[in-house]
Amino acid sequence: MTSPFRFTSPEPADETTGTAAAVHAQVTRDFGIEGALPFVALSAAPDLMAGAWALMRESLLSGHASRTEKELVTYGVSLANRCPFCVGAHTLLLHAGGDRELAGSLARGERPADPEHDRLLAWGQDVRGRWPFAADDAPEFVGSAMAFHFINRIVSALIDEEAVSGGADPAELLDTEAGHALVRAVRARPEPGLSLPLLGTGGPQPSWAAGSPVGAAFGALRAAAHAGAGLLDEPDAAFVRESVAAWDGFTPLPLTGDGLPDRAERPGARLALLAARAPYRITAEDVKAWRVEPYTDHRLVHLVAFGAMLAVERVEAGLTAQG
Repeated sequence: MTSPFRFTSPEPADETTGTAAAVHAQVTRDFGIEGALPFVALSAAPDLMAGAWALMRESLLSGHASRTEKELVTYGVSLANRCPFCVGAHTLLLHAGGDRELAGSLARGERPADPEHDRLLAWGQDVRGRWPFAADDAPEFVGSAMAFHFINRIVSALIDEEAVSGGADPAELLDTEAGHALVRAVRARPEPGLSLPLLGTGGPQPSWAAGSPVGAAFGALRAAAHAGAGLLDEPDAAFVRESVAAWDGFTPLPLTGDGLPDRAERPGARLALLAARAPYRITAEDVKAWRVEPYTDHRLVHLVAFGAMLAVERVEAGLTAQG
């Protein structure tokens, strides 16, 4: 069977141990998907895996805000980031939550008929606009958006989206034992904070989620991702940071004159910058140029995560703090 992973060979979920196994168990229980590919892709770096899971769980799955409304935000984020795998996943999750008409209209490329839903989707596509939710709900909505700005990049960089993005009928997918488990998970509301004991790192919490489980998860993921900077020499790490900081956070990387470092001369900087701005453009040649001994799956995942988190921080910097 062809692997869905582009450049790594992660262990199957049921063969992992320690933190990775504990995260997989929570993902199965609370997300309703056994062996969810984004988390399998991160499992070579358990601290990253736990941080990404905690941020998604505490913002999108837990809390009191509408799951449908948060799914619309993450659908918009995934559209903006050109991540067809995640777009399809959010469509399926809307179906599982009972929003079949809404999911069907989105799948046809239509805007939501409900103006409030349309505002949430539009904000997900560009979070620089006014918040279409109350300030008290920022940890959940902003956290969901930041989670998928990170996860979209991991998926596009490390998963073969063409191999796993099919056109199956959501109703048929949900009419299976696995589908029933997904429906039960989507319609439940997991207790906040239960992912936090899995975290192996910690860091400063963002102002929009300070003091909440979402803030703790974001700080942990950011700390784990920034550890990947150590895989670059200081000039390359500084170059990537400065390049992402100078970007507006949304404009796609042009195909020509894109300012990418030369593959042969600065392969690590090139990979990290692509992970930030155009992860779907990472090629086998890009990875091969950088991945010489001792660059393992663990290190590749960390380098990609470093670029992805720089992009998340650049997007976050554009937030308009308003309710």
